Order: sequence, then structure tokens, then C-alpha cells
Amino acid sequence: MLSRVADAIYWMSRYLERAENIARFIDVNWHLTLDAPGAVTEQWTPLVRAMGDWDLFLEKGVSQDRDGVIRFMAFDQASPNSIVSCLSHARDNARTIREIIPTEMWEQINTFYHLARDAARSSKAILDNPYQFCDEVKRRDLTISGIASDAMSHDEAWDFLRLGKLVERADKTSRILDVKYFILLPHPTDVGSNLDYVQWAALLKAISALEAYRRRHGRIQPDRIVEFLLLDHDFPRSVLACLLRAQQCLHAITGTPMGYFGNPAEKRLGHLCGDLAYKGVEEIFASGLHEFTDDLQTRMNLVDEACYATFFSTFPAIDAASQQ
Repeated sequence: MLSRVADAIYWMSRYLERAENIARFIDVNWHLTLDAPGAVTEQWTPLVRAMGDWDLFLEKGVSQDRDGVIRFMAFDQASPNSIVSCLSHARDNARTIREIIPTEMWEQINTFYHLARDAARSSKAILDNPYQFCDEVKRRDLTISGIASDAMSHDEAWDFLRLGKLVERADKTSRILDVKYFILLPHPTDVGSNLDYVQWAALLKAISALEAYRRRHGRIQPDRIVEFLLLDHDFPRSVLACLLRAQQCLHAITGTPMGYFGNPAEKRLGHLCGDLAYKGVEEIFASGLHEFTDDLQTRMNLVDEACYATFFSTFPAIDAASQQ
């Protein structure tokens, strides 16, 4: 497969997943303000921090209230991580690989983009109540994922599609967890309060994990939630489950047997999966959850850089060990 085609598939998938996750961020915080309006009315800016766009947010002078944050995260075309921008990038990538993806998939992505663009032009109603828009974003991305699963050949293109989605999903799960623990709680004395439990439940809802978590662990317990979202092997949105499946995609692409590595991407992702698989939640809390997720995001960025150097660069990187 040409590197430009693999790159387009990979980033199309990442941008679609990113748009859905931003909608989840907005939706859950909106419901959180309804559940506990007195305590969290101003808790919108942490979402911008979670996306890593705080400097751009300040530079643009956006108002730090609900309307300003939602408009910036959903409709600001100058923000590279807004829903509209993500869908524009996903559409541009999809257009260059129309011979690779199913026609139905292209049509859905094109329609998806125009829906978000039209919503940006009449955003006042959405700012007042973003639930319907966010729900539509989530449903359309799930539809595209279903079409891809049922109508694409599960070949190399499929593996790059899955790789992009899984790396992006792992990153966003860690970011929303970091926001809850490090920023959203107004004061340390609120730990263990009703507000604390409302926020943990809202976090699980944001990742569509509430029912799966309750079946596994029952009542809301912060340490069990952290363990579930970071280290669970079976829940498809946990960080470890995403990275393990991404590792399988990577090895399917290269043909390298599991347990071996032939390039920097396989090596970095293998190290990360191994470290997570043998990590206990007690160790995570002992080192600090924020510090752990911050390091995790840095390492996932390094995996992404290694994927670029290995597959998408003009001069692909090859690990020296594979040449011996």
C-alpha cells in the first residue's frame, strides 16, 4: 500500500474518532451541570485543557463560559480539534481514498461534515442545549464504523483504519480521566462527596462505560473506575484494551509475529502495552493519577510519531535489530 494512502486512512479514522469523543466531552459536561448546577456551572474550561488547546483558546480571547467553550470545541474552524475541523479533515482524507473505502462510507462522511457545518451556522440553539447535536455526532460515527466493519475488506487498509481509531480512543479515554481527577473537583474536601460520585458516574457515561462498569464492579468506586478505564482487558474503550488491539493491527500490517518487533512503532507500542498490562491501580495512585496519565499521553504521542516514521514518511524507519 502507498504510504500516502495508509496515512489518509489512518488520519481519517483518527479524526472521526476525535470528533465523536469531543461530542462525548461536551455532552457529559452539559448533563453534569444539570445534575449539580450550583457546583459546576463554571466547569467548562477543563475540557479545553484536556484537548491540549488551552494556549490557542487564550490567544483567541474566547469567553470562558459554556457558550464560549462549546463554540470553540464544536464549531471553531480555526481550532484544529473542533468537531467541524475534525470532520473537515476526515472528509478531505476520505476524498483522496474513495477507491479504497466503500461508497456508503464516503457518503456518510460527506453528509456528516455538512451536518456539522450547517450546525455551526445556526449554533445558538445548540449552545442552549447541545444534547441532540452531540448525540447525532456519536450516532453518525457509530454508523460509519458499522459500515466500515461490514463493507470493507479486512485487509491492510482495514488494519490502518483500526489502528488510527484505537490509538485516538486510548488517548481520549486517558484525557477525560485526567480532567475528572485533576481539574473538575472544585476542592479536595469534595472527595467522597455526592458531587464526587455524580462526576465519576458522568465520566463513565461519557465513555459509554456505565453499564459495563456496573456489571463488573457494582457501586461507584474511584479506584475501580480508574482500573476499569485504564487497565481492563475486555472493555473496548479502556486504554489497555485499545492499545492491545492496536498492537494486533500493527503486527498484522507488518507480518511481524507477536512478541517480536521489526520497527520503532512495534517496539514503542509493545513496551507501552507491557508496562500497562503489569501495572496495578495502587501503583498508579501512588505515583499520582495526573502524572501517570500525562506520561501515558506523552508515550502514546511517541507511538504515533513512530507510526509516521515507519509507515508514512518518505524514508521509513527500520529498527536496527531487524537488520541483524
